[in-house]
Amino acid sequence: MEILYSILVLGVMGLIFGILLSIASNIFAVEMDPLVGNILGVLPGANCGACGFPGCEGLANAIASGKAPTNGCTIGGPSVAAKVAGLLGTEAIETEREVAVVRCNGKCQFAKNKYEYYGIKDCRYMAQIGGGNKACSYGCLGCGSCFDVCAFDAIKMIDGVAVIDKEKCVACHKCVDICPKKIIEMMPYKRHTVIKCASFDKGKTVKTNCSVGCIGCQICVKKCPKQTIKFDNNLAHIDYSGCIDCKTCVKACPTKAIHDDRPERPKKVIAPKPEAEETVSIN
Repeated sequence: MEILYSILVLGVMGLIFGILLSIASNIFAVEMDPLVGNILGVLPGANCGACGFPGCEGLANAIASGKAPTNGCTIGGPSVAAKVAGLLGTEAIETEREVAVVRCNGKCQFAKNKYEYYGIKDCRYMAQIGGGNKACSYGCLGCGSCFDVCAFDAIKMIDGVAVIDKEKCVACHKCVDICPKKIIEMMPYKRHTVIKCASFDKGKTVKTNCSVGCIGCQICVKKCPKQTIKFDNNLAHIDYSGCIDCKTCVKACPTKAIHDDRPERPKKVIAPKPEAEETVSIN
């Protein structure tokens, strides 16, 4: 009987609290603006915060109130921007898709280390210990903090360096924000050429620390047909507004610090011509 009594009391209390919560939810309910709900319905729902607002609902409220543009969702891209603009009865703002890129190619076989690291796998923590274990003080530390925060499986750790898959990257900027070396930058999706080095050291130092770093020879600057490569503070930079991805700089770079992310086309194999058969005359 005591067990049944206890169950009965708990059941009654649960029923009373349920009724009270239902009443409270109706009294204190905040009605959502139908426009906000409609905007929220076309947003991707990733709640990544790349837009600068607390989740998709925060962005939807900001767009509805005019505090954010219709293209405020960076990961939604032009298609979502067009849908939002349609709900507001305005023209869609054209946006150019961007993706993140790691300005370092100092993989294990190319870059030297100052010491062996056995601590916490966090680039921010390692950076506090003598600037990290890489001999190059600007290089990727390889602990994968950017990999940990990427919710879209766009980052892989390959031979001690973070590599970003541009097809999966949604430009949420989380990897950019977390990198203690600040070597992850945004670039236009349509562009393919990138200088995978962020070292401001002089050429001799770079060559000592890493065999694939920018040594400041400026050959790329001189060879660029559109003059879109600038040189500043011992490092080359590409102005993507004029870059045509002609691969001239890629081919000219002596240390292979400049990369093109397009796969190499297989070389056309020309089959040798069959040798003419000799005719033998029998007398």
